[in-house]
Amino acid sequence: MADIYLDNNATTACDLAVVDAMLPYFTEQFGNPSSIHRYADGVAKGIAKARRQIQALLGAQHDSEIIFTACGTESDNTAILSALKCYPNRKEIITTTVEHPAVLNLCKQLEKEDYTVHYLKVDGKGRLDMEEYRSLLTPNVAIVSVMWANNETGTLFPVVEMAELANAAGVQFHTDAVQAVGKVAMDLKATKIDMLSLSGHKLHAPKGIGVLYLKRGSRFRPLLRGGHQERGRRAGTENAASIVGLGVACEQAMQHMTYENTHVKALRDRLEAGILAAVPHAFVTGDPDNRLPNTANIAFEYVEGEAILMLLNKQGIAASSGSACTSGSLEPSHVMRAMDIPYTAAHGTIRFSLSRYNTTEEIDRVIAAVPPLIAQLRKLSPYWGENGPVADPEKAFAPVYA
Repeated sequence: MADIYLDNNATTACDLAVVDAMLPYFTEQFGNPSSIHRYADGVAKGIAKARRQIQALLGAQHDSEIIFTACGTESDNTAILSALKCYPNRKEIITTTVEHPAVLNLCKQLEKEDYTVHYLKVDGKGRLDMEEYRSLLTPNVAIVSVMWANNETGTLFPVVEMAELANAAGVQFHTDAVQAVGKVAMDLKATKIDMLSLSGHKLHAPKGIGVLYLKRGSRFRPLLRGGHQERGRRAGTENAASIVGLGVACEQAMQHMTYENTHVKALRDRLEAGILAAVPHAFVTGDPDNRLPNTANIAFEYVEGEAILMLLNKQGIAASSGSACTSGSLEPSHVMRAMDIPYTAAHGTIRFSLSRYNTTEEIDRVIAAVPPLIAQLRKLSPYWGENGPVADPEKAFAPVYA
């Protein structure tokens, strides 16, 4: 029986059309695009085409607003550090408590360098308090960095509105759109978003390629300095094969966006409904009315997420307990903690993230596999009794002295 892959928010399989487009750039199209001989010409044209394909998906005004990087993390870091360089007298940053580690860990480092970081809180569904946001927009802020969609719950943030408010306050606005690109329609030329990050391996392109969108006219300082590549905004010989692959992936994403928001969404809803109908004490986290079409984050109370994943893996089902970049931690996900999910549930959250390659048959196999697996684990849980959760878990663990 074939394995089932439901961890697409961690990474996606490369589309075969992407691979086919890349292959010539490892063999006959191997020239350095900065050279002036004929070996460079085809490579330079391939990169230029990819830039236009990405521009089209993002709805950018100019193809020169696309800067190629190595990954989403580099794009995020470049955006934030650029703003701090451009506005050296501004020592404040606004972000959220539920960002990806690519933003959060940089902010923690910047706090050690005497910057003040304001972390916007979220409510129980992962939604931001816009009044709190408005109150923090002052002339002391160098940049706002807020993700377009949360990688664990799929909850969408109102980044277009937030960018308008930041622009009115004279503050640069950056969004980490790694999870949203290809799933959410974008028209950046109609927004006040100054910078946007994306990563190729989240939309069926290879790993090792990212993009930083930089709106024309926005102030900018490069992170990497060296050659004149990317108009001097990101030095280093271009990763031509991956850039070409990303261009094709973006073109494919445009073609499949309706499918993502109808068929893939229907599969996600089928998965959630099937599991919740069969498993008591389980619930979906995040904002059910405003989230990515492919993401289902389900909390199973009184069991450990790592144990669930191991048993799923034995049945050939790949999922995740949160961000792949934070795996290995014994603590519940920072996103679950920010939403105030009780520890008895936060430890048992599983993220199922679908793609256009998943089928109804696969989803039905997962729906059948999960309930007995959770029941098996709850038999081992000290928080679970004969007929359900124990009434007083603390008492169950109280020491008894002779």
